[in-house]
Amino acid sequence: MSDTPSALPIAADRGTAGEVFRAFLRLGISAFGGPVAHLGYFRTEFVIRRRWIDEDSYADLLALCHFLPGPASSQLGFLLGVQRAGLSGGIAAWLGFTLPSALLMVLFAFSVTGLHGPVASGLLHGLKLTAVAVVAQAVWGMAHNLAPDRPRAAIALAAMVLSLVGGAFSLPLIAILVGGLLGIMMRLSPGLPSATLGRLPVRPGGGIFALILFALIFAATWLPQSGQTRLALFGLFYHAGALVFGGGHVVLPLLQKTLVLPGWIGNQAFLAGYGFAQAVPGPLFTFAAYLGAVIAPGGARLAGAAIALIGIFLPGLLLVYGVLPFWEGLRRHNSTRAAMAGANAAVVGILGAALYTPVWTSAVLSPADAACAAAGFMALVRWRMPPWTLVLLLPLVGAVEGGWSHL
Repeated sequence: MSDTPSALPIAADRGTAGEVFRAFLRLGISAFGGPVAHLGYFRTEFVIRRRWIDEDSYADLLALCHFLPGPASSQLGFLLGVQRAGLSGGIAAWLGFTLPSALLMVLFAFSVTGLHGPVASGLLHGLKLTAVAVVAQAVWGMAHNLAPDRPRAAIALAAMVLSLVGGAFSLPLIAILVGGLLGIMMRLSPGLPSATLGRLPVRPGGGIFALILFALIFAATWLPQSGQTRLALFGLFYHAGALVFGGGHVVLPLLQKTLVLPGWIGNQAFLAGYGFAQAVPGPLFTFAAYLGAVIAPGGARLAGAAIALIGIFLPGLLLVYGVLPFWEGLRRHNSTRAAMAGANAAVVGILGAALYTPVWTSAVLSPADAACAAAGFMALVRWRMPPWTLVLLLPLVGAVEGGWSHL
């Protein structure tokens, strides 16, 4: 028998939440490399090895996750769990894939507040330079994939200008909406796959309930909150998770505008955590656990981490669960494809603006910093080094430089 995915039989339709949790916990511990690598891990594990789903259905679920805001790899993992064991399987998949990196980010939050002195400052500065290289790589790759022609490049440029000229939180959202409208006007198409899903594990009624719940929470947390409370913290992360198109890196400008500018967290601590997030396995959105632990209204760090983590993941999971029963009909409309193409092009511009500020302006303070950032970018793009290697090298360079300057 051939060992190609299409030739092998699909496993039994239903499994258990425990089985799903164990499978995704293994990936949560070992899946380094970022969202694109995660998609490859999922395909190898669940399409080829375990045969939980066929190749065409996998591609269709992936298209849905790219169409909606939220972390695509985590959303896809959640849907794979739903396909295997229902809603409890989806929750088990999210927990297994998310908890290892979330715990590492919380541990880093506990340690970073105790770092002092020139060597410690050098370490943190090295993490900030790592963020420069990683975000630059993300902009480079996304521009190639999401803005490959003149119309979409123009949308990306307009979104970047719009994001740079203003500091309001709503500007990235406006840029995405305008990008979607321009995509419809230009009749763009991202070329969604033509595959069809088999038996759907979510009924229309369950999908509608999830969408209503998403909207109710969004509206309730949109109301202004007085002070830095836990409810306000949850609302900030929920809105960020609800408005992020294009993957984990795009959450950076949204969180920077909502957390750094109002004074919830300093820019150095913000970028240090983002740099460290490149070294851990699992989803990049667990950066939220670090931020919640550092901010921690009332000093309860574990509670702050949990609130931020649930807040940023919940909207994306509700959306994919809610839209799944209707995806087959929705994706056939040309306007849906065009809006998706325009919105994704705008995302490239938003991330490009974030690369300049706050990432570049706060991290690159000297010609030596520029050289380190450029070398890190080349290592990622041309030499294909994994991001975690930069997390080891650039902070080490920063620590040596910081110690040397005070001898």
